[in-house]
Amino acid sequence: MFLTRRPTESEIKNFLDRSQGLPLSYEPVGLARQQAKGFRLDVASCLLGQGMGAFESARRALTQWKQFELGWVELFPCAAPTRPGTVVAVLIRHLGLWSLNACRIVYSLDAESPATEFGFAYGTLMNHAEMGEEIFVVSFDPVSENVTFTIRAASRPRAALARLGYPYVRFCQSRFRRDSLAAMRHAVGSD
Repeated sequence: MFLTRRPTESEIKNFLDRSQGLPLSYEPVGLARQQAKGFRLDVASCLLGQGMGAFESARRALTQWKQFELGWVELFPCAAPTRPGTVVAVLIRHLGLWSLNACRIVYSLDAESPATEFGFAYGTLMNHAEMGEEIFVVSFDPVSENVTFTIRAASRPRAALARLGYPYVRFCQSRFRRDSLAAMRHAVGSD
């Protein structure tokens, strides 16, 4: 949904309520784990620190959605749980416009290897300008004790404006990854 002004809290809540029952705009779930035909795959990663203390801080930051505290991007609700089924709205300010896009958390990574990896993936719903899936994960390497944050996204434009402005969309996606890495480094205290 593209808007010429910032939506009110009530409009965002209504958007979230209407988004709850919408289907994903892509298939299959798990798309961002592999190179999917027809989707652009982007990966960005950074070192957050070392040791289990840094890993626990990174886990906490991820559950608090610190990777979205960017100034030009906002998440609603701001304290959304990171468990599968949760629907969130991402509000983006760009080029004098606002866009409001809904996503659903489609899987969690903590159940797969709780001692060394924590994260989740969300997928776009039918009222999102893009289609695809994005994974946010923090990892602990037991050998080096390095703690990293990785974003892995598979996407392609869905809305007409996103297709028309695809070079700008790619710029915003790159900016989001760069700013999210910086926000996580700041949240963990490694910047």
